[in-house]
Amino acid sequence: MTLLPGETITNLKFGGVQIIQPKSGYRFSLDPLLLCAFAEIPARAKVADLGTGSGVIPLLLAKAGKGQEFIGIELQAELAGRAGRSVALNGLEDHIRIVRADLRDLPEALVAGSFDAVVSNPPYRRPTSGRVAPGAERGAARHELAGGLTDFLRSAAFLLNNGGRFCIIYLAERMAELLDEMRTFRLEPKRLRTVHSRAGEPAKLGLVEGRKNARGGLTVAAPLIIYAGQGRTYTPEVAATYGRLTL
Repeated sequence: MTLLPGETITNLKFGGVQIIQPKSGYRFSLDPLLLCAFAEIPARAKVADLGTGSGVIPLLLAKAGKGQEFIGIELQAELAGRAGRSVALNGLEDHIRIVRADLRDLPEALVAGSFDAVVSNPPYRRPTSGRVAPGAERGAARHELAGGLTDFLRSAAFLLNNGGRFCIIYLAERMAELLDEMRTFRLEPKRLRTVHSRAGEPAKLGLVEGRKNARGGLTVAAPLIIYAGQGRTYTPEVAATYGRLTL
């Protein structure tokens, strides 16, 4: 494993997972950890991560026993290379494969209906919404510069088998759009949990699980609160995510 100039290794408490990240540029946030904790994925499942970035989601899911075989799809060459080296650093090459590809034009090797679960922490904002972060990595991670919500959902629907699970974390302000488009692609919303910075504040994010070609019926879980009080101390529930990846 080679650590390049300007890179650092982040050590997560859960399972001793180590992630190679740039000192500046795209660095993952709490969001993918919350998504991994929320996702209910059978131990023997084949899982695809759309827009895998640093590879943190398949690495955490693999360590948690949520899935057995993983494909991380990433368009940006530097991110894909870094993710691949993180997989090797954690000794998970037999379980996780990083594929550099555009999810709008998936490789033929990724067969339709061949995955039990698809997960994604996609860019949240349209290119015209707010200031685009400087640098290609951070800009593409936050804004829809190389594929929007529709592209992610279309790819998820293509990859999933009948009844397969789709798990996503997304902006609360775009939740109506997400749920509507999920149903367009026959990814029926089955579970929803809103994420709030502090108790009493409006939701910032939403965690959603859909099932391909499932019947209707949505369960709305209790809200997830990130911070205790007005400081930056995590609530016990969120703090536990780092230690045992369970919410």
